[in-house]
Amino acid sequence: MGVRPGTAADEVLALVGAVLREAGLTGADVRSLGTLDARATEPGIVAVAAALGVPVRGFPAAELAAVPVPHPSARPLAATGTASVAEAAALLAATAGGDGRAGLAASPGGPECAVLLVPKRTSRRATCAIAAFAPFRSNQVTSVARLLPLTHGYIAGEPGSPPTIPTPHTTAAMDTHTHTDAHDLRHHGDAEVRDEKLIDLAVNVRTNTPPDWLRKRIADSLTGLAAYPDGRAARAAVAERHDLTSNRVLLTAGAAEAFVLLARALPVRRPVVVHPQFTEPEAALRDAGHEVGRVLLREEDGFRLDPAAVPEDADLVVIGNPTNPTSVLHPAASIAALARPGRILVVDEAFMDAVPGERESLAGRTDVPGLVVLRSLTKTWGLAGLRIGYVLAEPETIAALERTQPLWPVSTPALVAAEACMSRAALAEAEHAAHRIGVERTHLLAGLAEFDEVRTVAGAEGPFVLLRIDGADVVRERLRSLGFAARRGDTFPGLDRNWLRIAVRDRATTNRFLQALDQALLICG
Repeated sequence: MGVRPGTAADEVLALVGAVLREAGLTGADVRSLGTLDARATEPGIVAVAAALGVPVRGFPAAELAAVPVPHPSARPLAATGTASVAEAAALLAATAGGDGRAGLAASPGGPECAVLLVPKRTSRRATCAIAAFAPFRSNQVTSVARLLPLTHGYIAGEPGSPPTIPTPHTTAAMDTHTHTDAHDLRHHGDAEVRDEKLIDLAVNVRTNTPPDWLRKRIADSLTGLAAYPDGRAARAAVAERHDLTSNRVLLTAGAAEAFVLLARALPVRRPVVVHPQFTEPEAALRDAGHEVGRVLLREEDGFRLDPAAVPEDADLVVIGNPTNPTSVLHPAASIAALARPGRILVVDEAFMDAVPGERESLAGRTDVPGLVVLRSLTKTWGLAGLRIGYVLAEPETIAALERTQPLWPVSTPALVAAEACMSRAALAEAEHAAHRIGVERTHLLAGLAEFDEVRTVAGAEGPFVLLRIDGADVVRERLRSLGFAARRGDTFPGLDRNWLRIAVRDRATTNRFLQALDQALLICG
C-alpha cells in the first residue's frame, strides 16, 4: 500500500477490496500488508490491517527504492524515494512469506519468487498492488512481473538492463519519462504463432497475399540473382509514386532497418518516442546507446496526440500513424505541428496504405522541416519474409542514412517487388483492399460491442483493433487453447496485461473468433 498522510480509512479499504476482487482473492488470502515505514501508522493502513487480520510490514525508503517496479511514477519518487511504494512494498512483503498467500503492496523464500499479481491500482490518495510467493520453474513463461535479483532485471524485460529511475517532464495531459522497464520491446506478433497451428489474429499482414501477379514478378526476378542488386528503378518508382525526387527516397530491408539506420546515423541527444506504438524504434535507439524519453498517450484521451505534450527540447520524435497497436489515425496537422527547427520528426506510416485515400498521410510533403516518413510494403502485400520498405526525407537525411547502410542492403527480388507495388494497378488494388478492410473492421467492432467485458479503442482506422478486457492475459491463453492467436498488449509501453490487439480478418474468420471469445470469457469467469 501507498497512502498520503491523512488518507481516510474508508478510501483505503474500498481500494483494497476492489484490488482483491480484481485478483480473484478474498481477505483470507492475504498474509501481510507492506508499506513505507513512515506510513505504517497511518489510520488507513492500520484500518486495512485490522480488517484483514494481518500484520503491517514497514520498509525503509532506501530498501523500497532498490526494487525495480513495472509502473514507476514521478510523484511517489519525489515524495518517498521510490517510484512505486505499492509495487515495491508488495514484492518485498511477498518475499518475506513464501507460502503462496498474497501480500498487499508483497513476500519470499527467495527474491526470485515474488510475483506481482495485480499491478499498481490507484484511488485519489492511495495506491495498492498485490504480490505473492510462487515457485518458479526455469521453463515457465508468464506475463506477470517477478522480483528477481536486482542485477537480473525483470523476466519480461531486457536481460542485463538495470532498472533506472524515471526522469519526469511536466506536461498537461501525458506522462513523459525516461526509463528501462519490464516491457519486452523485442516481442512482436509473429512470436504468438510461431511453431503452433493457430488462426493468426496476432500479425497484421493481410491474408491471401502476395497476390499471384506479384508472386510471378518476384519469381521471374530469380533468373537475375547472379548480378548485384540495382535499386535505381525501384527508387525512381517510389519517388514518382510520391511526386518526389529520387534523392529523397531510400529503400530499406523493411521499416525495421530504417529505425536502426535512424538510431545510428543521426546525431541526436534527446530522442522521444510517442507510446503506445510499435516498439522497434525505441529498441533501436536504446541499442545505439541513446536514453529514450517517452510520451504516453492515455486511454481516457482516446490515445490521441496532444502536440504540446512532447518536450520542446526533443530533437528526434517518433510517432506512428495510424498507430500500432491503438489503430488511431492522428490528423496530419497535429503531427506536422511537432516539427521544429533542429528536430527530426519520424512518422511511421507502415499501415497508411490500409487507410482509404491515405488521408492524414505526410508522405510526399516537403514543407515540413525535418520530416522523415517510413513506409512498409510487407503488410498490405504479404512480403514480411522478403523485407522491403522505404524512407522519405530531405536529401541530407537520406544521404546520412545511406552512408550507414551496408552495401546492397535490399535484394533483387525485394527491389522488383517494390517497383511492382508502385504501379497504378497495384495502387488501385491496395485502395480496394483498404476499403475491404474498413468493412470487415466494422463487422469485427460490432461483434465486440456485444460483450460487456470488452472495451475497444474508438475510431480504429488500421487493419487491427485494440481492446481492453480485465484479465486479458488469461483470456488470451484461453483463446490459444481454442485455436486463436491474439497479440498481447503488455509489451507496449503505456499498456498492461488487460489489453489485446486483434487483426482484422474476413467475416467468416471473425465470426469464428467471436464465438471463441464468448467461450473464453465464460470459462474465465
